[in-house]
Amino acid sequence: MHTQQADIGVVGLAVMGENLILNMESRGFTVACYNRTVEKVDAFVGGRGAGKRLVGCHSVQELVDALKPPRRIMLMVKAGQPVDDFIAQIAPLLAPGDILIDGGNSHYPDTIRRCRTLAAQGLQFVGTGVSGGEEGALKGPAIMPGGSPGAWPHVKPIFQSIAAKVADGSPCCDWIGTDGAGHFVKMVHNGIEYGDMQLICEAYHLLSQGLGLSADEMHAIFAEWNRGVLDSYLIEITRDILAKRDEETGVPVVDLILDAAGQKGTGKWTSQAGLDFGVAIPTIAEAVFARCLSAIKEERVAAARSLRGPRRTFRGDKAKFIAQLHDALYASKICSYAQGYQLMRAAAAEMKWKLDYGRIAQIWRGGCIIRAQFLDCIREAFDRKPRLANLLLDPYFKKAVRQAQPAWRKVLTTAIQLGIPCPAMSAALSYYDGYRCERLPANLLQAQRDYFGAHTYERVDQPRGTFFHTNWTGEGGATASSAYTV
Repeated sequence: MHTQQADIGVVGLAVMGENLILNMESRGFTVACYNRTVEKVDAFVGGRGAGKRLVGCHSVQELVDALKPPRRIMLMVKAGQPVDDFIAQIAPLLAPGDILIDGGNSHYPDTIRRCRTLAAQGLQFVGTGVSGGEEGALKGPAIMPGGSPGAWPHVKPIFQSIAAKVADGSPCCDWIGTDGAGHFVKMVHNGIEYGDMQLICEAYHLLSQGLGLSADEMHAIFAEWNRGVLDSYLIEITRDILAKRDEETGVPVVDLILDAAGQKGTGKWTSQAGLDFGVAIPTIAEAVFARCLSAIKEERVAAARSLRGPRRTFRGDKAKFIAQLHDALYASKICSYAQGYQLMRAAAAEMKWKLDYGRIAQIWRGGCIIRAQFLDCIREAFDRKPRLANLLLDPYFKKAVRQAQPAWRKVLTTAIQLGIPCPAMSAALSYYDGYRCERLPANLLQAQRDYFGAHTYERVDQPRGTFFHTNWTGEGGATASSAYTV
């Protein structure tokens, strides 16, 4: 039996777990380590963790006994049933006030449920998003905790110590909100990440297939882009990827990678949340669908042999188009983030979360996958107007999109003419055009719904919330459906 000496326990010694432990230890904390396969514990403590303030535990009881009260135990295990299984195993061994932390990509409804269940047992629960991958976990990730408010003072010193820091020294970690707020914000972060990655890939597609540029030429373009408003982690790694050559063949590695994308589900959850909360996030959704389309590689290969499109021959000024593509990518990126923030705003209103949108931007500014220069601009936008309805209405972003518009539209026109798919970039522009459109054709849609289902409609000459029905055929009568409204 271990004496109570460890500041925090971490369960799960995969890549993220190991690196978070080493990060915590490097900041002066003693960490108890446990893994279901106990051989991993000994291998880690005797290997990467040799000589460090680590306590290797071979059972759940040993883990509990090793921790100072209130016990803080962070789970770095696969989301879903494995989290529930471990909670069921360890909860009976804990004392009132002890804290369980789920550091995986759990779905926020699960976090809400676990908070309530454990609160009934006198235990505190924290669902925290951790972003930054392997390097971030070791050197400083972005951390988005939410859950039981009473737990925050106990986990704050550790989390803010290990988190990435922005230029002024502020940690990329702060309390997000109650129950599932932390995991919801992390989910939206991942949805924005899907959008960012797809937009970059569409720019790459236009450069490679549209302009016929080599990997080296594209490397130089992304290197240049990373020195301006597009400066971001994803642009930076794209630059580096394009420079990497296969050691055996000398061919750019990117050209040897099969074009079939994988996904773990957080983009899908974000898209579903958009539908659940009635928020338009088409750029993020199209990024998910693009991965789905990429996955049917064999079908696409067969279709390429029989389905014809335009000849891919670009006849314009390449340098000018590259500059236009830069602006189109930036404008699309702004719209993608605007959609993510719209979703957080709607969820906060319904779930009674008090989200600090400027602080969230600052948390994302360092450590995480979507870290980017322009997040400073997002923070400033919410500093100017904390209740800002949409990023597109902020003066900075309004001006940026206005200036980018001609290039944005030219790029997408060219993409259509070349037959190169740009679903996320096209969705971003359609979102912008839809958001700025004073009158959309939904009046006709409502007429159609009322015609076939008597679902009623509102009138422009009557107060909102007053509903009408038309007897379109002369045979339907005056009875209207009460099941559907706007």
